[in-house]
Amino acid sequence: MSEIILTIQDVNPVDLLGEQDSKLNLLKKAYPDLKITSRGNSIKISGDRKHTQQAKASFERMVKTLKDEKALSKEKVRSILSGNYVIDLEEQNGVSEKAIVHGRNGKAIKARTRNQKKMVQLSEHNDILFAIGPAGTGKTYTAVALAVRALKNRMVKRIILTRPAVEAGESLGFLPGDLKDKIDPYLRPLYDALDDMFPMEKLEYFMQNRIIEIAPLAFMRGRTLNDAFIILDEAQNATSTQLKMFLTRLGPTAKCIITGDLSQIDLPRHQKSGLYTALDILTDIDGVAKVFLDAEDVVRHQLVKAIIKKYDEYGALRKAAREREANKRDES
Repeated sequence: MSEIILTIQDVNPVDLLGEQDSKLNLLKKAYPDLKITSRGNSIKISGDRKHTQQAKASFERMVKTLKDEKALSKEKVRSILSGNYVIDLEEQNGVSEKAIVHGRNGKAIKARTRNQKKMVQLSEHNDILFAIGPAGTGKTYTAVALAVRALKNRMVKRIILTRPAVEAGESLGFLPGDLKDKIDPYLRPLYDALDDMFPMEKLEYFMQNRIIEIAPLAFMRGRTLNDAFIILDEAQNATSTQLKMFLTRLGPTAKCIITGDLSQIDLPRHQKSGLYTALDILTDIDGVAKVFLDAEDVVRHQLVKAIIKKYDEYGALRKAAREREANKRDES
């Protein structure tokens, strides 16, 4: 048996533990074999030594997150308790995890999961990185943070963000406005990420002076992209020809991250996603890396993770059924 008493300091106990101990109850639920009680500014954890140490580490991570980010949501507590937050030797030794970049109001933007951290590491050592995973895993947001860091550190002179303007059940032609008005909704997630990282005036200045450029993939044709950090988002909606065109635009001092979700392809049924082909043939090339994010990297609402897992299970069952039907036809 082991007993640990922790003292809450430098944070508001209600912000840490939640109204009516709602966040503390999440900690108790995560460690059902432990006895966890609170009294005033003290938390007592009793039980098996291994589990008490784990609960202590989780609690300390909650405190650290609240101090660093000035907020601690229930979703973030669940993420911490699931082991989804990155905890490495630097953190265990008391050294805070390094921010990718500091955004608006000095907000530290960090890799929040193991695969996001892998994205950061691979991007530092490779000029082309494929980041593949489902919605909500932070692949686009992390990619934009890396591009902003490169610009702030003067590693590049500009950022170029692009997406295929594929019609997902809607027709561009029937949308109101001019070409920019029609295309902007497809690029909105990129604007949202940038809004987190620059004051409005500075972002407007960068965009007006083409230091930051957001454009549909079709606009990349014929260009040479040099001294730039380029992000191709939603690459699953690019054809093989488009993806080859994009990759061959890179100049000698460019870096590139290509993000995609192979479960959300909006191309017409007769067209195959070029992302499949690129992932298949671009292997064993120095300077090209791949990272695959999954449901454990989801940083949105807790239900998003469960939804993705259910769809993955459903997809696997459908695939197995199709394979059985194909085998029956071959046998007959």
